[in-house]
Amino acid sequence: MAGDVGLIFGEVGHRDFNFLLNDNSEVSKGDYVKVNHETYDWVLCQITSIKISNEFYSLSAMKSEREVKDTERRIATAKIIGFVDEKGILRAPKIPFKPGQKVYAADSKLIKTSLGLKGKGNGIYLGLLEGHRGTPVYLNPNKLFQKHVSVLAKTGAGKSYTVGVLIEELLEKKIPTLIIDPHGEYASLKQTNINTRELEQMERFKIQPKGYDNITEFTPYLDINPDADRKFVLDFTKLSPRDLIEALPTKIPASQKAILFECIKTARGYGSYSIEDLIHLVHENESRSKWNLITNLESLRDSNVFDGTPTKIEELLQEGRVSIINLKGTQPEIQGLIVMSISTALFEARKRGELMPFLLLVEEAHNFCPERGTSKAISSAILRTVASEGRKFGMGLCVVSQRPARIDKNVLSQCNTQIILKITNPNDLRAISQSIEGFTNDLEDEIRLLLPGVALIVGEVVEQPIIVNIRVKRSQHGGGSVDMIREPQPKAFVAEPKVKSLIQRLFFR
Repeated sequence: MAGDVGLIFGEVGHRDFNFLLNDNSEVSKGDYVKVNHETYDWVLCQITSIKISNEFYSLSAMKSEREVKDTERRIATAKIIGFVDEKGILRAPKIPFKPGQKVYAADSKLIKTSLGLKGKGNGIYLGLLEGHRGTPVYLNPNKLFQKHVSVLAKTGAGKSYTVGVLIEELLEKKIPTLIIDPHGEYASLKQTNINTRELEQMERFKIQPKGYDNITEFTPYLDINPDADRKFVLDFTKLSPRDLIEALPTKIPASQKAILFECIKTARGYGSYSIEDLIHLVHENESRSKWNLITNLESLRDSNVFDGTPTKIEELLQEGRVSIINLKGTQPEIQGLIVMSISTALFEARKRGELMPFLLLVEEAHNFCPERGTSKAISSAILRTVASEGRKFGMGLCVVSQRPARIDKNVLSQCNTQIILKITNPNDLRAISQSIEGFTNDLEDEIRLLLPGVALIVGEVVEQPIIVNIRVKRSQHGGGSVDMIREPQPKAFVAEPKVKSLIQRLFFR
């Protein structure tokens, strides 16, 4: 066994203890350590702070530099995480450590066993564990996705990149997934990563560059997103009158609602009908209040989201594939209508057992299930239902947002695992604290101080909150910021022919 890093001293409690660091020990705040308990065997702990103490330096300025240095002490405080009992359950020791016991650097096996991290073969690989860089973090996919997950971060903290890593793992594990992509960020997963800086880091994370072909990209507008695989078309006949009223660009009075209900009833009597048929029926109505309704319906028709053969749910969700609904260029009201329609159809089909278990990933979730009182969205009700009931039917939900305070708190609280990158907004931090049991001021401080690309993972998927350095992507990243001003690149030196000939004679003969 490697040498110890320190010695426990002073008063020892059930939750934490202090230990004196050896002069040659190279440990930092956040590192994992272990102590061999006489009753419980090895107990995992984590350093929460390190202080340097020197009484001579503070009490007497007359001491020599050598004497001052000899009296310097490094004192670490460690919290006790626990030990794994014979049933595989992490427990906190009931008997404190004894002063004088040695503290050792924790090994990867103890860390993974204690924190509930999966092995390489069947886990979701996110990156390397902060506090023990040699330990890869593999999370249990069933706990992560079946019981819902959220990815939260301020702009620029690495949210979209982290989601890209998650999607790569879904593709690797062939987990059926549907992604709501409002900005067209994730189609680049088809392409192999060519970023030089990221390629250099792949050896550290033990991965290889790769593009994915088990992706199907849909979009309502192929002219805006020409690289998409298929056009997405909504089935107009599947919209209820209430859905249609919510989707109209402006609110309509009760008299126009009555006209709409009457015309839809007539249209359904025909069997199959289109929005153009409905507009024609409203035109034939004798009421004078019909014109504003017609204008609204024509505006909805002109979105072209109903043009063509309706896309079937079976096309969106296929075994071993990820489907992306690229909504780039789509009006916010139409985006909400699409999310509502898809989510409702998926949920109902899954309840009937017509689809395999799957994951629904919603980017910019604060726009589709906003907190009540901040704004309204036609998709809010069904996403609340999926959050509260989806796990019973094998429909997982992943919500992604840079504004946690604006997400419906009932949806956020149903996410049993949260992947949190740097957040500094007090309202967003408050929303997170209300959705996590046992949220402490220490966790809030950790979230504020996270570096870009580093995430705090809390919830059911891990036994204790952990910090992870998110791995680089195998595929190309499509969610980066666009530079407003490009830095001028130095011009390459091109020698004149005579000079070039002279250089070749002097140096390459």
